[in-house]
Amino acid sequence: MATTPQREGLTASVKSMAATLLAMAQTRLELLGNEVEVEKLRLLRMLLLAQALMFTALVAVLLSVSFLTLWLWEFRLGVLALCIAVFSGMAWWAARSLMQMVQRPESAFASSLTELQEDLRRLKAASGHAATPD
Repeated sequence: MATTPQREGLTASVKSMAATLLAMAQTRLELLGNEVEVEKLRLLRMLLLAQALMFTALVAVLLSVSFLTLWLWEFRLGVLALCIAVFSGMAWWAARSLMQMVQRPESAFASSLTELQEDLRRLKAASGHAATPD
């Protein structure tokens, strides 16, 4: 029994659709992989810079407090109390700023999510369904 031209057209259409879907999925996975790599490198760089900043700031603070204490030897207790107050305030400010950053995270995969939403909208439009806003 010979297949009809309509069946061959339908089979070719399904194969074409499957190939298109696989190509879209591959592209999206590659984009996701690139974004993961970029985020990993950005995070590593931030951690290294933060570590260098903390080390150099600590050395500068210790030397500054030592210098002030030796320079104003008669007022050493006052100098040390003032330094404790200033650095405690700075530590409180840094902890507060860090907590604000942690509480409002930014989406690391915004591009991938946008592309996937656009793909979904196009597939719905192509299949005849009305696109629903997310």
